[in-house]
Amino acid sequence: MYALVDCNNFYASCERVFQPEFNGKPVAILSNNDGCVISRSNEAKAIGVPMGAPLFKIKELVKEKNVKIFSSNYALYGDLSNRVMNILGQFTPNLEIYSIDEAFLNFKGIPIPDYHDYGIQMKTRVQKWVGIPVCIGFAETKVLSKVANKIAKKFQEKTSGVYVIDSEEKRIKALKWTKIEDVWGIGHRMNKKMKLRNIKTALDFIAPQHENWIKKEMGVIGLRLKFELEGKSVLDLEPISVQKKSIATTRSFPKQISDFDLLRERVVTFASVCAEKLRKQNSCCHTIIVLLMMDRHTIQASKYYFNMAITLPFGTNSTLTISNAAINILKKLHKGNENMKFKKAGVIVTELIDENKKQLQLFEEENPKHLALMKVMDRLNRKIGDTKIKLASQNLSLTWDMNQNHLSPKYTTNFNDILEIKCQ
Repeated sequence: MYALVDCNNFYASCERVFQPEFNGKPVAILSNNDGCVISRSNEAKAIGVPMGAPLFKIKELVKEKNVKIFSSNYALYGDLSNRVMNILGQFTPNLEIYSIDEAFLNFKGIPIPDYHDYGIQMKTRVQKWVGIPVCIGFAETKVLSKVANKIAKKFQEKTSGVYVIDSEEKRIKALKWTKIEDVWGIGHRMNKKMKLRNIKTALDFIAPQHENWIKKEMGVIGLRLKFELEGKSVLDLEPISVQKKSIATTRSFPKQISDFDLLRERVVTFASVCAEKLRKQNSCCHTIIVLLMMDRHTIQASKYYFNMAITLPFGTNSTLTISNAAINILKKLHKGNENMKFKKAGVIVTELIDENKKQLQLFEEENPKHLALMKVMDRLNRKIGDTKIKLASQNLSLTWDMNQNHLSPKYTTNFNDILEIKCQ
């Protein structure tokens, strides 16, 4: 039996843990630089706060309905997510962290007489120990557990936030209730094709007459999805991967810039962050990508982004090497676009390999002194504070603070923000 545990309105719930006065009131969380809405409480959804809406477009609604706005506090959200996942790991060792607020659990080999009661225990412990409300769906397959979770969330009063699909009758009823666009793995384009074939629900999807069409349009992925909905488990938990397949650092600027020196400083900083992350997971990269993006809402041209990649002949995690490569790419991207104003930039490192399995090159190799230098840099930064040791190409006096006018304290990750309780 599988379970999907999903934190309810996670970002909003994290803010409410330490500010319970906003329980039952509309809450919205904004993206970087207080751009657009990325999370909403149920109350905010009910009054019509749209997902992805820019803040400036909903200012009147926010003021009229007294919506509480928060800037993204990712340090807090990440820490509370880790706490939730650690608690879930107490109920089964078979855990797949699917996202910051979702996890699949497998209870194979664990005797559980009553899954609904077990789910209530999980839900209660997370709520009591962390303060985050969750909903849980149990089923024989991962896809069906997703469906069960949606039912648990939609009908929380009837289900107490836990729903178990443990019979054929429940499975058919759940598939009949589930719209095809809500099925895990069905995207917007495929949804349109489904509607043209009169496939409106998950139950329609598994009808025998559609099998050949599904195989043709979706291939083996579609057939696996069909089997999962039929109650045949073909998707196992994904193994926990410590090493990422690629690392990206992208940021929006507080204001649009075209000056090359300012762009170079940002790109070097992003490259430095990528290199540090590579060293933390003991990886090296072969390819460095730099991207520049304009505000597409303020330009007439159809092309609003530029990117270019360089593949090195050797693997590296050196801040010096990656930064120099990123600068060379930036020069090429900026040439001919000097008058364009950019709103966002980023650096991506990919084609990652294990540091200990790095293939040495005969004719071209990285300076061996870089390895010792990076170790000293990392050790000093860990000791005296992040980013205290920088490259000369970074401006030590220049700060690029994001617009976070509604940022809450980092209650669990910053010693200065720890709650103070007065005892009398």
